[in-house]
Amino acid sequence: MTQTGIPFVFMRGGTSRGPYFNSKDLPQDRETLTEVLLSVIGSGHAINIDGIGGGVAVTTKVAMLSPSDDDWADVDYFFAQVSVEDRLVDFKPTCGNILSGVGPAAVEMGLVTPSGDETEVKIRAVNTGARVLARVQTPQGALRYDGDTAIAGVPGTAAPIALSFMGVVGSSTGAFLPTGNLRDTFEGIEVTCMDVAMPMVIARAADFGLTGYETVQELDDNRDFFARMEAVRRQAGAAMGMGDVSQSVTPKFGLLAPARDGGTIATRYFMPWTTHPSMAVTGSQCLASCALTPGTVADGLLERPTTSPANVVLEHASGTIEVLVDFEMNNHFTLNSAGLVRTARKLADGLIYVPSAVWKGH
Repeated sequence: MTQTGIPFVFMRGGTSRGPYFNSKDLPQDRETLTEVLLSVIGSGHAINIDGIGGGVAVTTKVAMLSPSDDDWADVDYFFAQVSVEDRLVDFKPTCGNILSGVGPAAVEMGLVTPSGDETEVKIRAVNTGARVLARVQTPQGALRYDGDTAIAGVPGTAAPIALSFMGVVGSSTGAFLPTGNLRDTFEGIEVTCMDVAMPMVIARAADFGLTGYETVQELDDNRDFFARMEAVRRQAGAAMGMGDVSQSVTPKFGLLAPARDGGTIATRYFMPWTTHPSMAVTGSQCLASCALTPGTVADGLLERPTTSPANVVLEHASGTIEVLVDFEMNNHFTLNSAGLVRTARKLADGLIYVPSAVWKGH
């Protein structure tokens, strides 16, 4: 046998896409696992021609599921971001869009049994320790993918998947404000370094000479901006206690501007070396928290909601995303939970093959 077949479910989760695996079907050592995931995606080629990646970061993501030994959770979700061209696999971050498909994928894999017309799946995000409650539509005990819910960045409609995120503050660095400051300055750019679901470096678009309303293509073509942003991100990452982040996709970067289409605030999100075509679920929680926190770089860009829960509408490159934030404001901002509605759809299942030279299987 010259190839090894690995069972998988191929799904769109939110505005991302990738293979979902049962962890028991994968190698357990990290070095071999890395090589398997690089082969699965086809990393090392601009369009991932020798794998199932799609040539952009939102389509080179991987979810690995297993029964959880956590007293609260049903399923453990381990995430990997595979690079398009650089043959790198980053196991540090999590992904909320791919997480949108974890509930349905867990049912597809037999890790969760549907119960009633709506099934609650309790998910532990292994990368960060976050706890997420997903409510999946299972009328008469069967998974339902069709429905009337639309999300920006995905054509058509599908069944809603309600996500409630808990325990996401300081998920990577251990602190809401990893530098200890509401604002820091790097390379002459004022930023807020914040860790809510995703560690982020957040700046005002105007401080880079941008409007904050640029298209994805306009931003991706602006290599001078990316060079300046990356310099800020690397210095901020070190100040956040994350060390040398030059080879890591975290911390992510975000830009803020006043809303212009009826939302709460305008945003752009970076992955970080390309512009996100819409918005990350994790990043949306961090940006919403930044918007709600007095003293951050969001000051002066919005009329800040003061009552909880607050529905924060983030305008992004493809439309809007709404984050329902349950918070307390005493001497400082305290996040209790963040809720979003996403959709997912199974695209394929079966076996995906990697060369036996990469892995011979169990």
